[in-house]
Amino acid sequence: MHGVVRTSLALCASVYLLTSFFGFLLFGEATLDDVLANFDTDLGIPLGSVLNDAVRFSYAAHLVLVFPVVFYGMRVNLDGLLFPSSRPLSQDTFRFASITISVMVVIFLGANFIPSIWDIFQFTGATAAVCVAFIFPAAITLR
Repeated sequence: MHGVVRTSLALCASVYLLTSFFGFLLFGEATLDDVLANFDTDLGIPLGSVLNDAVRFSYAAHLVLVFPVVFYGMRVNLDGLLFPSSRPLSQDTFRFASITISVMVVIFLGANFIPSIWDIFQFTGATAAVCVAFIFPAAITLR
């Protein structure tokens, strides 16, 4: 698993760096906060539609590479939270399938019914800020 994680992180980091670098080279000062939003318009360059499709494909490849890594950690931690004294998750196929299907359904419903990704970013940012500022220090002190 360590090799998979390292490879996935390296590929994802390279996608982020290349997207931001070439996005800035292409758009200059007109680069939006979300560089992918720049690719929704006609670029006004030769083969601009091919470039738009290449960027969309690379972003899809990034999601395909990073999702299993994040999902694995989330599934293991959720199992430890809900079933702390059970046998390992790899030995219980019913529990493994139940957690996987439940989380996938929640992700699917969230992806379909939350109107804007910015709502999720705001919620995540607010939650992370409270955790870092108040909850994690208190948990470390109590431990």
